[in-house]
Amino acid sequence: MSEPVVVERPEQPYVFMRRSVRMDGFGEVADRLPELLGWLAARDIAVAGAPFFRFNTVDLGGVSEVEAGLPVLAPPRPEGDVGVAVLPAGRYATLTHIGHPDQLFGAITTLRKWADEQGLEWDMREVDGVERWGCRIETYRTDPRVQPDPARWETELAFRLADWSADGLATR
Repeated sequence: MSEPVVVERPEQPYVFMRRSVRMDGFGEVADRLPELLGWLAARDIAVAGAPFFRFNTVDLGGVSEVEAGLPVLAPPRPEGDVGVAVLPAGRYATLTHIGHPDQLFGAITTLRKWADEQGLEWDMREVDGVERWGCRIETYRTDPRVQPDPARWETELAFRLADWSADGLATR
């Protein structure tokens, strides 16, 4: 696992398919990535980076809203189950995990603990035990067709930080 760092990221258009899932049913959203790739290929739209999952809400004991997404150079028109949005620009706390996706919970815990120790605040609010994120993504940098061993897969966590104005008010 890499050391956590804060990076500035530009906005990034992407296409997605959204699902509300329990964490034990995550395959319902993960299995949409091939369909999304096929949708882009059928329209001759190039992918501009690795696939990711955007967690709009996180409820470990309940249902979370998650998007399977692919970055694109320019946003196409949405169609059917395929939505189009933009990952927001801003400061993100990031960490790269090498290993099976089942081990990501430990990496997430490490990133969150590090951010707390640094005095960083997330672009997130908790409502009734559900975390609502401005932008929290897991990017899967390894193509399993090229590297079939999940113990060698690289996943980048990127959680957007709250930005504060000079008067102490959150700007996002």
